[in-house]
Parts: sequence; C-alpha cells; structure tokens
Amino acid sequence: MTIRIMVADDHVLFLEALAEALDRVEDFDVVGAACESGELLPTAQRVSPSVLVVGGGMSGPGGLCQVAELTRRVPSCGITLIVVEPTRSHVTRAVEAGVLGIVPKQAKLPNLIGAIRGVAAGCVTVDPCLLNAPGPGNRCLNDREVEILRLTATGASIKEIAQELYLASGTVRNLTSAAIRKLQGRNRFDAARIALERGWL
Repeated sequence: MTIRIMVADDHVLFLEALAEALDRVEDFDVVGAACESGELLPTAQRVSPSVLVVGGGMSGPGGLCQVAELTRRVPSCGITLIVVEPTRSHVTRAVEAGVLGIVPKQAKLPNLIGAIRGVAAGCVTVDPCLLNAPGPGNRCLNDREVEILRLTATGASIKEIAQELYLASGTVRNLTSAAIRKLQGRNRFDAARIALERGWL
C-alpha cells in the first residue's frame, strides 16, 4: 500500500531535499509540499495525504497551532514532526496538538521512514532518545507499565518489548492491558499517547 506524503518546512532547500529523499522510498508517494505554515491546511485539503511531515522550521508554537487545526479539519492525515529542540515539554505539546510521530532533527533517514510508516498505521511513534525518564508526579502506572508504554511509543511490538525487558510476551500483554485500563485508552498506542501527554514517559 502506497503512503501519500506531504512535506512542510520554511527552509526551501531542506524541504526540497526531504521531499526528494522520501519520494525515493518504494512505498512512499510525495503528493504535496508547503513552505509556509499558512499553506499547511489548504494544501493538505487539496492533496489528501496519509501523513504530513513537518520540518523543524515549522515545529515551533505557531506551527503547532496550524498542526492542531489540521488534525481537526483533516483527521485522516497523521502528523510526523521533526523537532529541533527535543525537550519533553515540546514533545508533550506536540502530542497534545495531535502529532503521532516525533523525530529529532539529528535522526537518520531510516528513523524518519520508520516513524512515517508507524504514523500511517495509526501508531504513536516517538524516537527513543526523546523519551526521558518519568517524573514522579501523580501517575497511576507502576514502573514496569511505564517502561512498556515508553517502548510502545517507539513503535515496538509486544514481542520486541518482551525481548527488551526480558519478560514473557504474556506478561507484557497483561501489563499492557492493565495500563490501558488505568488510562482508559482505546488500545496500547492510545494509552502510550495519554501517558506521554501527561508527562509520564
């Protein structure tokens, strides 16, 4: 299945290079581009992308406002954000705006490609280096559930999480189900999104 991609950044040279690189990926089709935040919504409405990739030049507060509006007006379009300053607060604000995929600007192209594919599948996909250790807060999750949701947010499968944490797959499923119930999520990716928004990952 071909993933229709729109790219956006206010640096034209970066925008063109990004579009060219992504268009070379076998299952990607770059269908549109925007070099100003005001072009995001009209262009997305015109080309109907599966995923919008927003470059670091538009990842600030103004760009996030446009992204939030786009997620309301074009709900079928998933958002992948390339962030310049990958702080936890920035990640949280991005997720609150409706962003599903977050990749640091220093990431390599395969990381971005993986994030785009995850977003196209409806998954929360956050680069592992952006997930800081959780603060104590008032979280309702235990440490193991947080670890599992943190890995879930990177797009890891149940099997991959089990291998990473040296747990049985059944144990990971049980802990994931417990976290979903506590957070009242629709599925494990939705639970990861909720935990991320609350600053627990």
